[in-house]
Amino acid sequence: MMDIRILVTPTLFGLLLVAEHVVPLRQRKVPTRKRLAVNLAVTGLVFVVGGFLVGPAARSTGEWAALRRFGLCHLLRLPGWANTALGVLLMDLTFYYWHMANHKVSLLWRFHNVHHIDPDLDVSTSFRFHFGEIAYSTLFRVVQVLLLGIYPRTYLIYQGVFAWATMFHHSNLRLPIRLERAVNKVLVTPRMHGVHHSAVLGETDSNYSVLLSWWDRLHRTMVLNIRQDAIDIGVPAYQSPADNGLGSLLAMPFVRQRNYWRRAGEKRHGGNACSDVAPTRMLD
Repeated sequence: MMDIRILVTPTLFGLLLVAEHVVPLRQRKVPTRKRLAVNLAVTGLVFVVGGFLVGPAARSTGEWAALRRFGLCHLLRLPGWANTALGVLLMDLTFYYWHMANHKVSLLWRFHNVHHIDPDLDVSTSFRFHFGEIAYSTLFRVVQVLLLGIYPRTYLIYQGVFAWATMFHHSNLRLPIRLERAVNKVLVTPRMHGVHHSAVLGETDSNYSVLLSWWDRLHRTMVLNIRQDAIDIGVPAYQSPADNGLGSLLAMPFVRQRNYWRRAGEKRHGGNACSDVAPTRMLD
């Protein structure tokens, strides 16, 4: 599985990078080249921390749980394929809650905000997270793997699928609307995740799923009735080009925070700009 991930991940990244330039979903606000350099630098730190801290901790926990038959999946004693399928399903569900926590808990949002202030949304945003967020997520992964009883092979499978899904739904790729509506019945898609990166608080506070779109439908947190050309990507208080410099991004969680959802000169920026179309009806 590891060899497959090493081959597929950069290949998919490159294909999406080209495809989203050929058929873009949203118009870009800033030049791509400088943004791409910064995002790749931040991504490099993410993979270093993930590779040396999160991955080993999660796999070691999975091995410990397997030896002691500890955790939900071990207690159920399912066939191998069913155990793997259930493990992937439960990891995706619990990550939905973790993603939501990174929005709702102010200390966690300080770090997660680095991902959201990107002024454009494309495949290069996929792994643009503060390395501190990746480091503290180790605790979540250990608890998740332990309580669910996730085998190391299930963890590797989910991490691979998680990475590919993340690149897909962050991409600025315009799919035919009928195709995307069909795919979105099961998977998170670019239009769906684009709403999550809106500069409107009521829209950002939605669409937390990563792989399966079911969790937002189940928890009534799905918002699709926003036209893509009406979405302003980013966080209102962090719209300056200087905010997206490498040094600023790395220092951001440790300095005084601004009123995230207020632009300069505005009294308030929030709420939900949804149309009168049903919230779960995807618009082009």
